[in-house]
Amino acid sequence: MEQFSTMFLDFIASWGYVAIAVLMAAENACIPVPSELILGFSGYLIFAGQMTFTGALTAGMIGGMAGSIFAYLVGHYGGRAFVDRYGHYFFIKESHVDTAQNWFDKYGLKAVFFSRMLPVIRTFISLPAGFAHVDMKKFLILTFAGALPWTALILYAGMMLGESWKILTQIGHEASIVFVVVAALVVAVLYIRHKRKKSARESVDAD
Repeated sequence: MEQFSTMFLDFIASWGYVAIAVLMAAENACIPVPSELILGFSGYLIFAGQMTFTGALTAGMIGGMAGSIFAYLVGHYGGRAFVDRYGHYFFIKESHVDTAQNWFDKYGLKAVFFSRMLPVIRTFISLPAGFAHVDMKKFLILTFAGALPWTALILYAGMMLGESWKILTQIGHEASIVFVVVAALVVAVLYIRHKRKKSARESVDAD
């Protein structure tokens, strides 16, 4: 993996935004390329003045969405049997697909949003969504909504850490869990506030 990591970093250093898009597409197409490595190093390049935050974020999102759509279509048209039969050629482990499937079975479409911030599951969640033939429009909206804050956060963290950006590859899993907890709390607070405002409006209308 160390050898592959060096290759990925050299690719990004040479090809910039194109490399970010390609590698993020690969990760979201279920090829195990760590996004902490891709985005963390890209954040460092922003720190070094070799990239812009907007450019790196755009490239990461374009690649991530493209890879997610590809994985969704594979799941949609190929099904679980196809993935189990041919997935190992692309380093896809059945255990990882099982984990993503369990999340999807438990949380449904909400898993498409929250899992984008979780290690392993974010890479494979598009497959069970495809297996289930979920509505493509909803899949795209939730994928974008979940991927955007995660992509921006890791880029920003890499930028802030500067030459110490490799810390992200060591604490990425823990950071993912913390981020999901914070995101869940924010969503819960916003939902409660929305319900209270709605109730208040209904009370005023009733009066």
